[in-house]
Amino acid sequence: MKILIVDDEEPIRELIKYNTEKQNYETFTAENGQQALELCRRKKPDLLILDLMLPDMSGLDICRIIRNDADIKDIPIIMVTAKTEDSDIVTGLELGADDYVTKPFSPKVLLARIQSVLRRKASAGIQNTDEDIKIRTITISPRKHKVLKDGKEIELSATEFSILEFLARHKGQVFSRQQIINAVKGSSYPVTDRSIDVQILGIRKKIGDSPESPNPFIETLRGVGYRITEE
Repeated sequence: MKILIVDDEEPIRELIKYNTEKQNYETFTAENGQQALELCRRKKPDLLILDLMLPDMSGLDICRIIRNDADIKDIPIIMVTAKTEDSDIVTGLELGADDYVTKPFSPKVLLARIQSVLRRKASAGIQNTDEDIKIRTITISPRKHKVLKDGKEIELSATEFSILEFLARHKGQVFSRQQIINAVKGSSYPVTDRSIDVQILGIRKKIGDSPESPNPFIETLRGVGYRITEE
């Protein structure tokens, strides 16, 4: 497995590199956004560890560029940042980041997040033999890792896809935010309810769904959770 570490602080790069290489990951590093994008396109890493504060462009801009580049859009991204404001984390998740850690961080915590993201990526690959899931005008193809609405492809982040697929496989069933977290990220994953709400909001925007419509595709049951409904 290849991991690209992007941070303008050499001690942080070396700390992450040291700990990931101890786990037998192949690692390479970049200290700015331009280097990061070049290495992503040339090396095709299995995972990107991305600092949000870089000298030439923000990590959020890099995330946006990657998710809009067909050749590298599927690279999982873990954001690393000194910022702890919800707005930064929410923006990163909306742009398609798969996870985040805040500085200062424990190497053990970061390694756990890396393993979790890579497991989800591998799981998506295992599910490629599954048949398509069709609900209303939406078709979810685990085999191709694609979502179509009325035959037109909808671009979702890896986490958004996992949430939508999970809910679609259990249409009609109501799941709490914690149950959704456990299903797509694992029971030990420390994330706030707000993060799941943001992911659901992102899915709704992309598929043209509204919780205010008489018959929403993804229904919100206040104080309980979410479910996908048939017409």
